[in-house]
Amino acid sequence: MAAALSMTFMGSAMAQSFRVQCPTETPLHPAGGSQPGSIKCQHIGGGDGYATMGDGHQIYLFGFAPLSGLGDPTTSVPGILTGQPGTQSPTVFKSTTDARRARIEPADIMNNGVLYSNAPAPMMAIDEDDEFFLTLSNVGMIMRPDLFEQHTVHFHGYPNASAFFDGVPDASVAINIAGSFTYYYTAPDAGTYFWHCHIAPPEHLQMGMVGQLFVRPRQNRVPVGASLYTALLTANNANRTRVADTSTATANSCSDLLCTGATPLPAITTAMQPVGGATYAYNDGDGSTRYDYDVPIQMMGFDPNFHFVGMTFNPEAFADMKDKYFLLNGRSYPDTINANVDNRSAVGIGGKVPNGPMATEGADGASRPSQPLHSLITLDSAPTGKTRALLRLSNLSVTEHTTLATLGIPMKVIAQNARLLRDMAGNNMYYDTNSITMGGGESTDVILDATGVPKGTYFLYSTNLDHLSNDAENFGGMMTEIVVQ
Repeated sequence: MAAALSMTFMGSAMAQSFRVQCPTETPLHPAGGSQPGSIKCQHIGGGDGYATMGDGHQIYLFGFAPLSGLGDPTTSVPGILTGQPGTQSPTVFKSTTDARRARIEPADIMNNGVLYSNAPAPMMAIDEDDEFFLTLSNVGMIMRPDLFEQHTVHFHGYPNASAFFDGVPDASVAINIAGSFTYYYTAPDAGTYFWHCHIAPPEHLQMGMVGQLFVRPRQNRVPVGASLYTALLTANNANRTRVADTSTATANSCSDLLCTGATPLPAITTAMQPVGGATYAYNDGDGSTRYDYDVPIQMMGFDPNFHFVGMTFNPEAFADMKDKYFLLNGRSYPDTINANVDNRSAVGIGGKVPNGPMATEGADGASRPSQPLHSLITLDSAPTGKTRALLRLSNLSVTEHTTLATLGIPMKVIAQNARLLRDMAGNNMYYDTNSITMGGGESTDVILDATGVPKGTYFLYSTNLDHLSNDAENFGGMMTEIVVQ
């Protein structure tokens, strides 16, 4: 059914230029239905822009711009990611009502999308059983008018609703300048993923076309007072029934046949119940992946020489690619801890936010943050507070392996590459460590628990000494702070 639905929207997407699609209902989520999950929509632009490094050097980007919210009069600065109190997860899409109400003109997309790329690319956060409509508009590259670059979106390691939406141009489609395409995804498996452009990947990834993606589990919807173990058992049984006979789907079953429904039950039945307002990283059945807030952190690196020749019409030497700027969420220390993401009342000279992300002037003359996400981690030592942070670590570097380490607060690794660390007998294979090594194309989920930890400032940093620098400046790089209060 998902594939059939995909083809329905495919035709209209290819027939229109700069058309943003956000349906009111689908066969999986009909109007007035009570099915789990919902319809969610997001709009991004593929083009170019600039990021500012810790030593003041501006780096030219191929990248993606956050266009969600265009046409919504309540959004004074279109497309800016806004942080929510107590969480690092930004609101990256408006409600479907807002998306449909907004009349988005091609001029608005061009004015706000050109020279407005973010590093990393706009974040995407959805829930299991959702249907996700992602529109990519290719606005072109104002600094390289000679390039007719196509762009795509590839969800790395993600189970697609159809190969047509995989983003690999050989097997799907590529979006030309002045065109839009709406990708369709279901959300069958919780986990931390990431996404990128799949046109000339070594070039476009190095130039900045990488972003964060995660899926929240069904377990977040288990009501207080119910057993997490029983809920997981019921969901797994319902999914097995659905695979055998698609006519017997229930409210507890997965919304799509792609759902594995194969999370092993925990070896020990703890009868754990959800804590009021608790959130989980995976469908664990025992509450072991509970966290108070999540901190998506993407490891990135830029080779300034490669970016320079990419901007100045020179041939790019792929074999000589070597990162010299090393970043967490597009920033180097100490910019990584500037948490004032969207305090518009504090905008100062030139539209810049004091103690916030550095802003870059766009084609329309407005300054906007091109690196809007900080990576500051704030925790409470008292058990009644915000003690547990889920670090959603991802690395999509095309040149480097990186080791991240902590001192004073161990990291509990609960999942790798969007799979819970649990054997088939139900034993949790989590482990505590003070360092994690990741290469390009990998993700790791880590929980930091500050319960009983002395108050103070701790550090999450790279042990690769050359990754703690901003090019020739021996300071900065991949480091952020963990503040225990």
